[in-house]
Amino acid sequence: MNYILKNGYVFNNGSFDRCDVLLSDGLVKTVSSSIFDSTAQVFDFTNKFIFPGFADVHVHLREPGFIYKETIKTGTLAAAHGGYTTVCSMPNLSPTPDSLENLKLQLDAIKNDAVVEVLPFGTITVGEKGETLAELDEMAPFVCGYSDDGRGVQNEKLMLLAMSKAKKLGKIISAHCEVNSLLNGGYIHDGEYAKKNSHKGISSESEYAQVKRDIELVKETGVSYHVCHVSTKESVEAIRQAKKEGVDITCETGPHYLVLCDEDLIEDGRFKMNPPLRSRQDKEALIEGIKDGTVDMIATDHAPHSHEEKSKGLKDSLMGVVGLETAFSVLYTKLVLTKIISLEKLVELMSINPRKRFNIDGGLEVGKRADVTVFDLEKEYIINPEEFLSKGRSTPFKDLSVFGKCIMTIYGGKIVWQKK
Repeated sequence: MNYILKNGYVFNNGSFDRCDVLLSDGLVKTVSSSIFDSTAQVFDFTNKFIFPGFADVHVHLREPGFIYKETIKTGTLAAAHGGYTTVCSMPNLSPTPDSLENLKLQLDAIKNDAVVEVLPFGTITVGEKGETLAELDEMAPFVCGYSDDGRGVQNEKLMLLAMSKAKKLGKIISAHCEVNSLLNGGYIHDGEYAKKNSHKGISSESEYAQVKRDIELVKETGVSYHVCHVSTKESVEAIRQAKKEGVDITCETGPHYLVLCDEDLIEDGRFKMNPPLRSRQDKEALIEGIKDGTVDMIATDHAPHSHEEKSKGLKDSLMGVVGLETAFSVLYTKLVLTKIISLEKLVELMSINPRKRFNIDGGLEVGKRADVTVFDLEKEYIINPEEFLSKGRSTPFKDLSVFGKCIMTIYGGKIVWQKK
């Protein structure tokens, strides 16, 4: 089916123009001031905004192994609902994708059930145990990169070997940076809230110490290196300096780290994630990082759990919150409408930059695969987790009033979400 998206504000070469978009044979055919095609179905998007589909390089889809939390089907429906046309799935699954045999289980599920593009990560080490290198070579043609997300690779020599192999394979290392010996049993940020409420805190050093270690290894190997869910001011500064030195490094942060801090904590599992919500100073450093380009992209770290697993307070709930269906509206409301960043910058952070770094096809450029999302930015609504398409319901943004509702998502020229 061919479609004409008429009269919208279209993200075109870095800015917004009021024009029409023709999608034909799964591709963006034409972007012009006025388009007529008698064979196309027409959608009038007057006063709506048309973006290249968002790309999230850090999502947990839980299949295989934990389908009571999420499935490829529910997770990708949630992605489409939030305006995403590509997600990169993290490998802490069962079995872990540490070999082609194990990876194939996930690839089959993606082929059968995904409604948007899913690019899986393979693990860095077997079973994410940090002891033996995974089968990086045989997985290379089928993965977007390698990660032991959920765990930092503690063994420096093993990480050096992984980086050397990934460099030869032309693949990215996407690292969860965490020094186990510095965790001290913590489960929220080691800040004022933890002290006042007798919680065990996770030190900032547990993150930035491994970021600094890995930067030195990247200098030695030349691998393409990406830091997951950056949360501390020290990590931001280390990455900023590494970029100035020409190191091939990028990083992401999550919406919750840009909007919330440990001053916002309450005794509820929906505020518990890893890394934790840090201090106000850390949040401000992350915002400065996205403004000056140190922080390259925003990824949700969408991590669904069951209601039971998230209903045990800050101490005993599992770590992880959902984010695919709230990311744009929260960021638009809290960062764009408050004039902290521009709408164009937000699109760069959520679509353009992740596509460039992870070589993701699609978007709004003529000739590209038609990956498009349409938002009504004037629509105000209250975030209600019961309306999510994800199985996960745990979000720190529950009951927040936001602007920006997704009304259509198109992946590969096919409508995969449409507001009824």
